[in-house]
Amino acid sequence: MIKRLFAFLTRKFFKRVFIFSALLLLVILLSNWWIVKSTRSKMFSDVKLISGNNVGLVLGASKTLRNGHVNLFFKYRIEAAAKLFKAGKIKHIVVSGDNHKKEYDEATDMRNALMEQGVPDSCITLDYAGFRTLDSVMRCWKVFGQKKFTIISQAFHNQRAVFIARYYGLDVVAFNAQDVPSHFSFKTRMREYIAKFKAVIDLYLIHKQPRFLGEKVSISGLVD
Repeated sequence: MIKRLFAFLTRKFFKRVFIFSALLLLVILLSNWWIVKSTRSKMFSDVKLISGNNVGLVLGASKTLRNGHVNLFFKYRIEAAAKLFKAGKIKHIVVSGDNHKKEYDEATDMRNALMEQGVPDSCITLDYAGFRTLDSVMRCWKVFGQKKFTIISQAFHNQRAVFIARYYGLDVVAFNAQDVPSHFSFKTRMREYIAKFKAVIDLYLIHKQPRFLGEKVSISGLVD
């Protein structure tokens, strides 16, 4: 009797776990489909086709990997931002990254890399509090006063950033940096499925806010 009851409860438990897992997977896939589809018209990979904006927002990444090798996500984002700047498609660049500890400073690394690509220091503004994509996008608006700007990252990342920006009514387009080969980016792309799902939850359910805003910063020297 006890064994039959235990077997029944076990089957019932695993059935519920299976149903819950299937529904969760479905919601994750639908969230990703929604973000990709709704942002498609704002995504550009050809510098000749993208419209110009005063400001480009480069989303942060670490300069090197844990093994000390160059992070291709970082390298290609810098190259994309410099390409837009040299083509006259953006006039100023906000580099937004994580600086949660002294020895880890994405924004400064991006600034230095852009200068090596020929972008003047006077045309670069550092955002040290871009802890998450949502933070970077909202701070570009709330702190740096930009409601119309160009987002620069890899396509899969740009989709989420544009989705967040459009939720807040911002007029953005995105320039897709070169993709990283799949054998280097598999884990990142898998995590992105969860990140897109989380973005929907953050915006529509819990109304997530940036970790830190602070005082407004004006970007001088911009002429429409």
